[in-house]
Amino acid sequence: MYSDPIADYLTRIRNGVSARKRVVDIPSSKLKRAMTEILFDKGYILNYKFEDVGNQGNIKIALKYHPSTKAPAIKSIQRASRPGLRKYAGAGEMPRVLNGLGIAIVSTSKGVITDKEARDMNVGGEVLCYVH
Repeated sequence: MYSDPIADYLTRIRNGVSARKRVVDIPSSKLKRAMTEILFDKGYILNYKFEDVGNQGNIKIALKYHPSTKAPAIKSIQRASRPGLRKYAGAGEMPRVLNGLGIAIVSTSKGVITDKEARDMNVGGEVLCYVH
């Protein structure tokens, strides 16, 4: 049992990238599924598959690397809000990662979305992580 499942999710991806793994297995939840879909839509991962085994299930994530240089698509992925110190941002002060080159994943009342979508929808929420 771990106290911060989102940090575990991000750490498994970070460790998989640093070990040059092709596929990473992660225990599933609704929030992690939404985050995985965002990473896929924004081009940070190659593919994903949700496996419903037992009552929790797994997420298989195929990590993405550049074909010639073998550089990973995810250079940095870090937790912003954590159980000990939650980070919230309003629509006006939504963070910009690398001046718009990266994304921040935000949990809002409209669902789990990126920082740019949150600014466009004019909603704030909990900043979960930064990816670039």
